[in-house]
Amino acid sequence: MAVPLTGTSRRDVLLDAADRIVQRDGPDVSMASIAAEAGITKPILYRHFGDKSGLYAALAERHTQRLLAQLQQALGAGGSARERVERTIDAYLAAIEAEPEVYRLLVHSAEATDAQGQVQTFLRRLSGLLAQGIATELALPPGSARPETWARAIVGMVQAAGDGWLLAGSPDRATVVRELTDLLWGAYPQAVAGAGPRPRRRGRGRD
Repeated sequence: MAVPLTGTSRRDVLLDAADRIVQRDGPDVSMASIAAEAGITKPILYRHFGDKSGLYAALAERHTQRLLAQLQQALGAGGSARERVERTIDAYLAAIEAEPEVYRLLVHSAEATDAQGQVQTFLRRLSGLLAQGIATELALPPGSARPETWARAIVGMVQAAGDGWLLAGSPDRATVVRELTDLLWGAYPQAVAGAGPRPRRRGRGRD
C-alpha cells in the first residue's frame, strides 16, 4: 500500500522534478513542463509555490543551503590556510559545474528575481564566514576593516571567475582553482617582479 506524501515530501518531489527538467532543458522551462515532469497539473504546482518566481526561490534556497554546508565543511577541514582556501574554491566551482543550468537560472534568469535575492543572501553569509576565518587566521582586533573587505573581494572574484569559466567552457576546473589560489597567495606581484621593468617608450619631441 502506497504511503501518502506529506506536504513537505511532496514539495521536495516537485523540486526534484524542477531540478531535473531545468538541467535537461535549460533555465527557460515553463511551469507546464515542470508540472508534466512531476506528473501533476499546473494548479497543484501553483498551490505549493504560488508562482514561477516562488518555485525558483525555493530552488535557490535548496541549492544555496546545500552549497553553503559544503563550503563550511571545506573551510573547516584540516590543512594549511592555502589548502583550505583551495579546497573551498574547488567546492564552489565543482557545484556550479555539476549543475550549470540551475546556476544560470538562479543567477541570470529574468524570471528568478526572488531566487536572486536568495543567492545574494548566500553570498553575504559566505562572506561572513570567510571574514571570521580571516580575522582568526590573522589575529586581527575587533572592528578591523580587513576581514570583511577581503572576504567580499574573494567571494566576488571567485563568483565572477566561475561565471566566466562556465561561459567559456575552459580551462579545466583544476587549472582555474590553482590560478585563483595562486592569485590570492601573491602570484600577481611575484609575476610582475619576475617579468622585470617594462621598456620605456620614447616619446615624440625633445629628449
